[in-house]
Amino acid sequence: MIPMMLMVSVICFTITELQPGDFVSQYLDNPRISPEQIRLLRERLGLDKPAYVRYWMWMKGIVTKWDFGYSFAYTRPVGELIWERMGWTVLIALATIVFQWALAVPMGIYSALHPYSPADYCMTFVGFLGVSIPDFFLALILMYLMLQAGSASIGGLFSTQFIGAPWSWAKFLDLLKHIWMPLVVVGVSGLAGLMRVMRGNMLDVVGSPFITSLRAHGLDERTVRRHAIKNALNPMVSIAGSELPNVFSGTIIAAIVLNLPTMGPFFYNALLNHDQYLVMAFLMFIALITQVGNLLADIALAFLDPRIRMS
Repeated sequence: MIPMMLMVSVICFTITELQPGDFVSQYLDNPRISPEQIRLLRERLGLDKPAYVRYWMWMKGIVTKWDFGYSFAYTRPVGELIWERMGWTVLIALATIVFQWALAVPMGIYSALHPYSPADYCMTFVGFLGVSIPDFFLALILMYLMLQAGSASIGGLFSTQFIGAPWSWAKFLDLLKHIWMPLVVVGVSGLAGLMRVMRGNMLDVVGSPFITSLRAHGLDERTVRRHAIKNALNPMVSIAGSELPNVFSGTIIAAIVLNLPTMGPFFYNALLNHDQYLVMAFLMFIALITQVGNLLADIALAFLDPRIRMS
């Protein structure tokens, strides 16, 4: 994982360097700022140094001080800015994954055990509909429906009176009233894909020879289905390793539409402002959780399947 993170850091730095201009470029057309002031600003921010020097200083800060650089736009350390938004980002991501799996697995199992039935066709239709609708468009539809239903607070995670207020039972209930919309918007597309994968896995396992052998040995249908479900879950566990980074990185526009205090809108603004170190820190974070997710998926597979432990 360490060599992979070093390789990712080089790629991230190179990509951000290929972006036209830098943070100071936005001041070039401002007549109130002289070229001398722009030159001094570049020197103060370290943008006048060669790219390889800035990369070395950035990596040295991460390794020796756990310092991910300085945000030009917010004039604050990148680590502090990311940490402030990390809690809500992780909460929404984990809640979304739980929502997806809690619905996708039983729906896929039921659909596979009743193939080509009316219920199977209905779930297939819902699945393709969820995959086809962009998450930000679904967010706009839900917001419109909520406004038509008379809701006074749309978007965000709290009503106006609870923003910045200390935690209380009323604030927690208000959070529950708001958080369902991000879960549905972010989770619907992934839910549809997971359901179809689970259905396909289950159909393959149900038709395999070992299921026929279990039935031939006289096992009851409930025990046979339990063995089938356990084997059908193996590929799903592998997919779970990539679900967390997908939720983090694939819903930026939806988070902007819903006004969520997550890393997505923050990353988008950093791209627009050429806030290089903030962008690189976010990309490195996505790479890290991708590797951690795959590691946890491998461990879970070895725990669930004795054949993997033996190999």
